[in-house]
Amino acid sequence: MQAILTEIGRLTYRLLLETGQIAIMLFQAATWLVRPPLKVGLIFKQMEFVGVKSTTVVILTGASTGAVLALQTYYGFTKFNAETMVGAVVTLSMTRELGPVLTGLMVTARVGSAMATELGTMRVTEQIDALEVMAANPIKHLVVPRLVATVLMLPVLTVMCVFIAVAGGYAVGVNLLHINPGLFMSKVYDMVQPIDLFNGLIKSAFFGLILSLVGCYKGFATSGGAEGVGRSATEAVVLSSVLILVSDYFLTALMF
Repeated sequence: MQAILTEIGRLTYRLLLETGQIAIMLFQAATWLVRPPLKVGLIFKQMEFVGVKSTTVVILTGASTGAVLALQTYYGFTKFNAETMVGAVVTLSMTRELGPVLTGLMVTARVGSAMATELGTMRVTEQIDALEVMAANPIKHLVVPRLVATVLMLPVLTVMCVFIAVAGGYAVGVNLLHINPGLFMSKVYDMVQPIDLFNGLIKSAFFGLILSLVGCYKGFATSGGAEGVGRSATEAVVLSSVLILVSDYFLTALMF
């Protein structure tokens, strides 16, 4: 029993310590963001890495989710003669929840781990220390461009995921399950409001802030050589994914 309580205390202390250190990094990044000059070139480079190079995985995720969601809801709704609601359910689910969450998790797996690995390698090879020696602030040069690029690109990727998912649901619902295309789209127009997509985009921007902040923090806190770099990448993905899922509940409770 004493060992269990000791472990719980250790984990709680570590969680509080890391939360405080992440909050300090966020404050430092916000401070350096408003100090000119803004590193526009570095931001565009990160936007390409986060956005353009994530399109394939986001398109595949959206298409498969929309198609499966249409298939599953159709079999349930046919029991109540409500199969024309499939389009509305797919669109609402994707705009409010699945689009932002799935995009955040997929980008975390690719981008969050890459950020932790890249910055962790720079930390263990003392490149970050070299920046400080040259009077170049590491937060401004390494963290701010990644945070800005991820917060801007996550909503774009989410819109892409939602659009592809609705197209996949339409293809399955109309072509495979023979739902009337006019009724499919009319229910979408009746049930889905612009505020649903707007709130989903706010969620995705917040998720982008979480995954980039955690990835940068884990990279900066890396120690222990190559083994430490691998551990930081794994911890960045796990912590970012947990924070995205937990924060999704509270954001949903506030917005909808």
